[in-house]
Amino acid sequence: MSTFQAPKGTYDLLPPDSAKYLAVRDAISTPLRNSGYGYIETPGFENVELFARGVGESTDIVTKEMYAFETKGGDRLALRPEGTASVLRAALEANLHKAGNLPVKLWYSGSYYRYERPQKGRYRHFSQVGAEAIGAEDPALDAELIVLADQAYRSLGLRDFRILLNSLGDKECRPVYREALQTFLRGLDLDEETLRRAEINPLRVLDDKRPDVQKQLVGAPSLRDYLCDACKAYHEQVRELLTAEGVAFEDDEKLVRGLDYYTRTTFEFVHDGLGSQSAVGGGGRYDGLSEMIGGPSLPSVGWALGVDRTVLALEAEGVELRLPSTTSVFAVPLGDEARRVLFSKVTELRRAGISADFSFGGKGLKGAMKNANRSGARFTLVAGERDLAEGVVQLKDMESGEQSAVAVDQVVEVLRAKLA
Repeated sequence: MSTFQAPKGTYDLLPPDSAKYLAVRDAISTPLRNSGYGYIETPGFENVELFARGVGESTDIVTKEMYAFETKGGDRLALRPEGTASVLRAALEANLHKAGNLPVKLWYSGSYYRYERPQKGRYRHFSQVGAEAIGAEDPALDAELIVLADQAYRSLGLRDFRILLNSLGDKECRPVYREALQTFLRGLDLDEETLRRAEINPLRVLDDKRPDVQKQLVGAPSLRDYLCDACKAYHEQVRELLTAEGVAFEDDEKLVRGLDYYTRTTFEFVHDGLGSQSAVGGGGRYDGLSEMIGGPSLPSVGWALGVDRTVLALEAEGVELRLPSTTSVFAVPLGDEARRVLFSKVTELRRAGISADFSFGGKGLKGAMKNANRSGARFTLVAGERDLAEGVVQLKDMESGEQSAVAVDQVVEVLRAKLA
């Protein structure tokens, strides 16, 4: 055992479990790649101010959960706690919005970091796949992203998830609601920290999960009653588009999400099999974020889906993913000449697109065959001096147990046919 262990709240992804995570990432990204979203990758750390301005100075992410540090050169940086601000920063820096083809549609995958109390489904290091559509205000774009996420989850076999939907209004109608909510909150028996938050961003109080706070919020004014006609019409179009595509959703007037940049459409994907950490992903529209970080007005929408929590949701439902075998052929050489010949055959198989592995370390037949079984290979190639003298190798079907001699120069052709 090593002297060192993974830091608290983090984890290592190891085979065979890591194959599940790769399958989830691929399933989530496939609908995006098929819908015009291009891949983007951003640094694992950014200027602290990017998140303070974009995510919100009063959010738990910025005030309590961000890993911030100062470099030797005096720069204040932070490990990225979420992806949207970084992706938008990169798009603005590269002037993608000036190419004239809006919206700019991007998807990404990576690791994110938050200093939280570790528990099942909540880690200090976690993985997400995200999508952002930058530079267009269109209900169909909001609906597209929700439909694509729904499609991704269903392609994995996930069924017991729900989509929560709400509208947070815009810069015209939300200030009126904000004032009404602040007036209501000032009359409650809240702790000093929560009252301070209510003055900075009262909608964040609605996201407080503590039972004693939620009990007092029962009579809070409803944002829906304050939406302007434009926001009501926009939200109704999103709802109609989702309904037309057969995507079920639930209206949730208290859904505000944990980030300050959301406007109008906001949504969350939840799975009841995960207990208190029921959100497997979420997102919404962020029409003012570009201006918050020094860019032009660029109405945008996006989401991020948690890979870790999606895997937990699949396990909660008992869904077994169909994972491809990592090895189709395993080669077992018996002797130096056989090692040379079979090493060459394994290389040929790989060049032909057939996954193949090799028994390294000079193990005997018994030990090598154990490794072949563990590899999950469908076929095993075995060769010794007598076989090579006859110009053949032994091909064993690991499922049926059948074994036959195959000419050395026919190995790739025979295996390609058997694996087709």
